[in-house]
Amino acid sequence: MIRQKRIKGLYPQIYDFENLYQAYRQARKCKRFRDEVLQFTDNLEENLIELQNHLIWRTYRVGRYREFFVYEPKKRLIMALPFRDRVVQWAIYRQLNPLLERRYIHNSYACRVGRGTHRAADRLQYWMRYLERRCERVYALKLDVARYFFRVDHDILMRILKRIIADEDLLWLLETIIRSEDTRFGVALEDHQFAGGRIASIGMPIGNLTSQMCANLYLNELDQHVKHDLRVRHYLRYMDDMIILHPDKTRLWQLKTGISTFLQNHLRLELNSKTSVRPISQGVDFCGYRIWTTHRKLRKSTAKKMKRRLRYLRRACERGEVTAADLNASWQSYCGLLKHCSSYRLKSKLEQEIHGATRIDSILWPRHCRGFCLGRDHDGSRTHRGGYAHRPALPAGIRVWRRGARSRRHGHAASRVSPMAAMRQHRNHRMGDGRIIRPATGSVQARGASRGVGAACA
Repeated sequence: MIRQKRIKGLYPQIYDFENLYQAYRQARKCKRFRDEVLQFTDNLEENLIELQNHLIWRTYRVGRYREFFVYEPKKRLIMALPFRDRVVQWAIYRQLNPLLERRYIHNSYACRVGRGTHRAADRLQYWMRYLERRCERVYALKLDVARYFFRVDHDILMRILKRIIADEDLLWLLETIIRSEDTRFGVALEDHQFAGGRIASIGMPIGNLTSQMCANLYLNELDQHVKHDLRVRHYLRYMDDMIILHPDKTRLWQLKTGISTFLQNHLRLELNSKTSVRPISQGVDFCGYRIWTTHRKLRKSTAKKMKRRLRYLRRACERGEVTAADLNASWQSYCGLLKHCSSYRLKSKLEQEIHGATRIDSILWPRHCRGFCLGRDHDGSRTHRGGYAHRPALPAGIRVWRRGARSRRHGHAASRVSPMAAMRQHRNHRMGDGRIIRPATGSVQARGASRGVGAACA
């Protein structure tokens, strides 16, 4: 392992006024109109100078945490600090984190710019393909640290920081935030509902920016051990989730024992019961996806939640409880997520959940069906396979089949035609001003009429 220089003289850069101002700008993003942010901004210069003086004279004290729970994907305790304390944490993060990043291994992900879930999933799939071409059978060892954020030992973390940082003032500030003597963060391993008492001297609050930074630094000790002592090549970590690929199952179980021993003896952490060794042909569950060498799919639990959410929003839209824009925003968000995996059938099922008893294509389809242009009609508008740019209503009596999967455009019985035949029939019955002539009744309908979410939800 290459020994790096210790960090010195960083504290004056942290309390520099320009750094505090930039930290304020970072902390207020997407929160500018909250009451506490507006109050802080009202006397911005005075508040920043006050923070600067507290840091210079080492009189800074951490504010009171606001606690609440989130229940997706499971129950988690979130602890949020007042805005002034978040400004201080951003000031530390801006100066210290780039220096710590240099010490991490290449395949450490999470809470790093450009190294999120998609980058981690891409790297894992690349390695799976690489090994599958060279080995007859490949296995994946999946490891997960039990209750990671709530079990980080403060003494060990400070020992790691003192080995890296030689600035006493900066160490004092970090210790003030980490220990936060007025609040306990530790939780017992078996206390999944947070019903028991808190434990002192361990744990970091989920919600602190410095917690993310320290969490990566804490498990960097394990990364260095795995890469330099155990000599493992195909190893990557996303926060407290780790994956190791190897053609020998016995070797993977040996590595699991070695990693578990290191965590217990050096970091006082334990692996949970989700640890497993499976062939990659069964798919590897990692970063929200189930990954194979040929493709990846969204995790089933996530797909079910998406269906339930869209079903709820559709019904709420019909009742007038939410707007069409809210429904469209959720749908576009899900489409963006599904772009990163094989999701044709899932997307079709989600469309069925959205449509239900209402017809809301004119808002939901335009972005979703972009990029499938076949040509232009006589009136200059583009036509698309698998959906039109503006998704106008097809003539009555037409039902489109796409790639073998039925896409119902109407709730009544209709003849089944190919996409190209449907396009020809649609083109023949469209008038120059964009209206559509219904062949069954001869009635004229304005282009896209009765197709909007607003009309359906009114």
